[in-house]
Amino acid sequence: MKSKKLIVVVGPTAIGKTKLAIALAEYFKTQIISSDSRQFFKEMRIGTAVPSEEELASVPHHFIQHTSIEQSYSVGDFEKDAINLLEELYKDNDYVIMVGGSGLYTDAVIHGLDTFPEVPPNIRKELNTTLEQNGIESLQKELFEKDPVYYQKVDLMNPHRVIRALEVIRHSGKPFSSFLRKDAEKRSFDAVYVGITAEREIIYERINLRVDEMIKHGLLEEAKSLYNHRKLNALQTVGYKELFRFLDEEITLDFAISEIKKNTRRFAKRQLTWLRKNPDILWVPYDADFKEIVSQINSKIDGHG
Repeated sequence: MKSKKLIVVVGPTAIGKTKLAIALAEYFKTQIISSDSRQFFKEMRIGTAVPSEEELASVPHHFIQHTSIEQSYSVGDFEKDAINLLEELYKDNDYVIMVGGSGLYTDAVIHGLDTFPEVPPNIRKELNTTLEQNGIESLQKELFEKDPVYYQKVDLMNPHRVIRALEVIRHSGKPFSSFLRKDAEKRSFDAVYVGITAEREIIYERINLRVDEMIKHGLLEEAKSLYNHRKLNALQTVGYKELFRFLDEEITLDFAISEIKKNTRRFAKRQLTWLRKNPDILWVPYDADFKEIVSQINSKIDGHG
């Protein structure tokens, strides 16, 4: 096994990942990398449950509110930046903690981008609009500029194939052809996964409580401040899009809040579906004793887990 370890804290939204990540970072005397793509944006503090000022001050955190919703920041950008940072951190630490609810972003750091990302539907919509307005030639030109390798392979007269490649390119910031390799990236560290779990009723109860807290702490005001940017990709996300519908007078505030809770529960379900595909996760109860968690992690690192 490699001497450097990336301890990866995963689990559904609102389960307590931040709290455990901070406790582990303090225990291992190290720093935290956030792989939560919603928390990258400095304008989206309340709706993405960014750690509190006190939590952020307790140990160094990276990739939290480090960019703007008006900047393009893809999973490819994050992979590159996170790997560069890890190389720096591993000069002084054998352990680094990574935490976040975005499975694709976590996997990109650990394995490289060898699976196709899930692309927001608005990107495909934009490309279809371009096809209707400007014809397939403009899309072919963009593909040639951004991925000459795939340009040579694809049927250029098949708009579905060209659009599929371009939507992945636009969303990920990487050539479509780079996703076609079979082997995962070689990394200089081993990933040790810790997953926090609970009964479904407890997860849902925690989600509902968190949404109520967000509303109490000014989520509606935050959504109002971002209303003019509502078409941006970063804001096509739970917590904002429902409140934009309220601000557009399509639905009531109570209904918007109930929709946020429902859609967050669905998001948690998708997170768990993604995580259950990974047989390497050490699952611990949300209320487990911290010493017991550390003992299990150390046992796994020593090769007994």
